[in-house]
Amino acid sequence: MSCHAAFVYSEDFTTYKFRDDHPFNQLRVKLTYELLVDAQAIEPHHLLSPRQASDEEIQLIHHPKYVDAVKKASKQLLTEEQAYEFGLGTEDTPMFQNMHEASALLVGGSLSAVDAVLSGKVKHALNLGGGLHHGFERKASGFCIYNDGAIAIEYIRKHYGYKVLYVDTDAHHGDGVQWAFYDDPNVCTLSIHETGRYLFPGTGQVSERGLKEGYGYSYNIPLDAFTEDESFLQAYETALEEIASYFQPDVIITQNGADAHVYDPLTHLCGTMKLYEEIPKLAHSIAHRYCEGRWIALGGGGYDIWRVVPRAWAQIWNVMATNHPMEGRLPEQWLAKWSAQSPVSLPVSWQDPEGICKPIPRQAEINEKNNKVLHKALETIPKHIAPHKSL
Repeated sequence: MSCHAAFVYSEDFTTYKFRDDHPFNQLRVKLTYELLVDAQAIEPHHLLSPRQASDEEIQLIHHPKYVDAVKKASKQLLTEEQAYEFGLGTEDTPMFQNMHEASALLVGGSLSAVDAVLSGKVKHALNLGGGLHHGFERKASGFCIYNDGAIAIEYIRKHYGYKVLYVDTDAHHGDGVQWAFYDDPNVCTLSIHETGRYLFPGTGQVSERGLKEGYGYSYNIPLDAFTEDESFLQAYETALEEIASYFQPDVIITQNGADAHVYDPLTHLCGTMKLYEEIPKLAHSIAHRYCEGRWIALGGGGYDIWRVVPRAWAQIWNVMATNHPMEGRLPEQWLAKWSAQSPVSLPVSWQDPEGICKPIPRQAEINEKNNKVLHKALETIPKHIAPHKSL
């Protein structure tokens, strides 16, 4: 299957930069784009330029006082005390020049993706600059200033009236998006992440199921540290199939953090590239089954920007455009250009070699625990689920 898809891209995405040694580095978006170009997987007609989100659009989720604070921080007009109130100027989210403009561009990229899909111009759209799922109404958090995913969902609800299924496979819980729609039965959130016992932000328990009319539309599957591919994918595939069948979404938004890989320096999961082939394949299938193909995919976490993120994110596009991940050797041109700049040896193939995860004696125990968490998470779904929409 070949689908019409759009790739949202601008080199200006790299202006979202806290400092040189900060783990959140948008060079990974450029690395991914150039990998696709050198693999001849993307053409100029696929590209969609992002726009700047307006203040009104950003304020669909964020308080005007917070937006004003970000603008002041952009011009170094915010004191340290004022910044602290809004989660700015911290170790995670330092202030930087023009941070409002850089952040608004990431939001505008996600809104450009939404409009391209929901206007019918394309079936799918990918904005790797987005996926900043930790931002709150009045506070920056976890490297995230504006929460483009939440803004995109509220934008869809306001302008299109569609029911939205938000699927977050970042190793960190998608807290900002979940809490923004915790009482909304028209937005269903599913987050599969490493347990908060060991990892920021510490939330995302199975018991977080929604509030009032939104009860039963928030799903969390916290996986144990050192979870490997098979257990992660079992949780993802089972949950997404059952939740989509129950919720019957009109459009799917996925957040595609690439930090569940064993090489990621900030997390404790033990995934391989197999995860990043299978995750978009099922999202693609679900979008066609329930939503006439309407699928907007965002970036997110991912802190091994050389060995993991470019391959993982490029496979989202490959699946979007062709329904198949790429295999074999990476393009020689890409390897030659970036090997000289990478502080680590670059992988030479799309897939990981066997045995990159060290054997863990308690793996069977981890898998069993994850399976119990999965079943606990899904217990509120009615046993007799209505058949999905006909295509």
